[in-house]
Amino acid sequence: MMVNILKPVFSAIFQIFLLAAGLWWLLDSGAKTMGYQWQWDRVPDYIAFYEEGEWWPAELIEGLFVTIKISLISLLFTLVIGLTTALLKLSNSVVGRALATGYIELIRNTPLLVQIYLLYFVFGPVIGLDRFATAVLALSLFQGAYTAEIFRGGLNSISKGQFEAAKSLGLNPFHTYYDVILPQLLQRTLPPLTNEVVSLVKNSSIVSVMAIFDLTTEGRNIVAETAMPFEIWFTVAAIYLLLTLSLSALSALLEHKLGASWRTQ
Repeated sequence: MMVNILKPVFSAIFQIFLLAAGLWWLLDSGAKTMGYQWQWDRVPDYIAFYEEGEWWPAELIEGLFVTIKISLISLLFTLVIGLTTALLKLSNSVVGRALATGYIELIRNTPLLVQIYLLYFVFGPVIGLDRFATAVLALSLFQGAYTAEIFRGGLNSISKGQFEAAKSLGLNPFHTYYDVILPQLLQRTLPPLTNEVVSLVKNSSIVSVMAIFDLTTEGRNIVAETAMPFEIWFTVAAIYLLLTLSLSALSALLEHKLGASWRTQ
């Protein structure tokens, strides 16, 4: 029985190993053809270094901290903007629905890079935003438009009887959403929301055009100084991959725990 369970796991690990080995052979062959000399031994110096009896984060880890900071703050505003826009689009207000629809269509049909340039060079200086605040605003507005549609779909999937039941119990609108609607909304939208969080982390690399010293900017600076494009960019990609896979694993765990908890109520 145990062998039958573990067989697919070993098969998947073997396939990943074969894929990694094939990719490494392809890259190594290409590097030899180009006369490129690998310098992987220098990469750890840009991750962390040991000095005065302590380990200190180097450029790539410092850039990772900036990326995480931007992503976390942007995620908070993304959720607020997304939920507010979804509620406006489902409201009885003509003006509210028009504003929500216009915002979603405008953001979803223009490139993020163009929006960043407009905010950074046009609107940012007018309203007095620095580079970091502009990056957070651009990411929040961009991801908020997509998150709004996720929330709207989730709200539409909740039966109107839930609202009527909460009203019959004497709950005001705030407690209706906080105690009844939002827990169900989170359960139903967690998988697509996870995709948006992962997308937010990856899109944060675009703010490097504003000279914010995130992971991508630090990687580009190191490549310019060391002429090690392959080693550094593969390391940067691996760090992004580790970060997004961790988020996906956390989301799967949260989905399992919260789903099981609510189903037993």
